[in-house]
Amino acid sequence: MDDEKIILGIDPGTRILGWGVVRSFGNSVDFLDMGVVDMHSETDHYIKLGIIFREVSALINRFNPTDLSIEAPFYGKNVKSMFLLGRAQGAAITAALALGIPVSEYAPRKIKMSITGRGAASKEQVANLLYNILKIEQSVNYFDATDALAVAYCHFLETSNPYFGKGFNESWKSFVKRNSSRVK
Repeated sequence: MDDEKIILGIDPGTRILGWGVVRSFGNSVDFLDMGVVDMHSETDHYIKLGIIFREVSALINRFNPTDLSIEAPFYGKNVKSMFLLGRAQGAAITAALALGIPVSEYAPRKIKMSITGRGAASKEQVANLLYNILKIEQSVNYFDATDALAVAYCHFLETSNPYFGKGFNESWKSFVKRNSSRVK
């Protein structure tokens, strides 16, 4: 099918990396799988980056995604954690780009807003809605997996509907500018 996509979502982390996969065709989406890469037992940060690169590469080879969507680092108070998370994100992005997979990045609030309608929704709310929307019967031990699935589903919503997330309160001037090739 020409409009079929397989979207691999990644919730980057240096202890737990979550991943989720959906298949979309047109305006329809199906759950394929989700899980985590647990790196708690590894203490060397550089080894963890290698694990992330290898595991994301293996997921790409397993599912053959057309797109990789990844959660942007959360800008909290701990600069060191943010820096390490950015490296983890970079390792996952590099794996995708090395295999020719386009990457899209979404802020945590954007992802939560696209799933629940609230940017401050809890991980539990996001997970419960995804279980219902995608009719998922399996459960996972980590919210990192459902967070990654939320990134993939957010990307589906963003790419399947050109007006999703754009807001309908923009001015005509900005609409015309954004759609200059369609407006005469």
